[in-house]
Amino acid sequence: MILGKTIRNSIFTLIKSEHLKFNRHSSISISELNRYRQKYLETYLIKEVGELTTLEEDVLQSIVNQDLISANKLPEEVEISKNFGERLADKVASFGGSWKFIILFSVIIFIWISANIILLANKGFDPYPFILLNLILSCLAAFQAPVIMMSQNRQEEKDRERANQDYMINLKAELEIRTLLEKLDHLIIHQQQEMLNIQKVQVEMMEDIMNKINTSKNG
Repeated sequence: MILGKTIRNSIFTLIKSEHLKFNRHSSISISELNRYRQKYLETYLIKEVGELTTLEEDVLQSIVNQDLISANKLPEEVEISKNFGERLADKVASFGGSWKFIILFSVIIFIWISANIILLANKGFDPYPFILLNLILSCLAAFQAPVIMMSQNRQEEKDRERANQDYMINLKAELEIRTLLEKLDHLIIHQQQEMLNIQKVQVEMMEDIMNKINTSKNG
């Protein structure tokens, strides 16, 4: 059980608004206190950003449960479920954007042109101006473009998931820092009150000593 005097003012005021008899000497369970903390943070977020989204509700729940958002794996670590076509698109896009593809394709074109012009004396299966080669290149470009777009769409989905997680981590950090600052303020005020009480006791003790000294002198 948590005593009311150890609860910081913002949460204490919220509890007091629902339970008028609750005071600094009352006590509350940890689960109930966490519920009021979540309610306080919800009120703060609604005031700051308006209606809460699913991401913000998840952040609040992680604070109450003391879960780590960063413990969730990033999209690179947990692949979004994909079918054979999507896997093939990723591999084709990855290969098509590499130096290996550029070098291999340049070698094939060089061999193709050399074979038709030099070896076959421009009377081979695809003489100059290489109509068949142009047709193959056009078909390859027409095939490669939508494959690359599919891969880019999947990358955008991963980036969106990563951005959502970054937002959740930053929001949780902001809320926890705000909560920590309020706890520090409450602790400082509590310590100041304790120091004042100690000083009052010391003053009373000094007054008693002075009274005894004066009494002994008069006696």
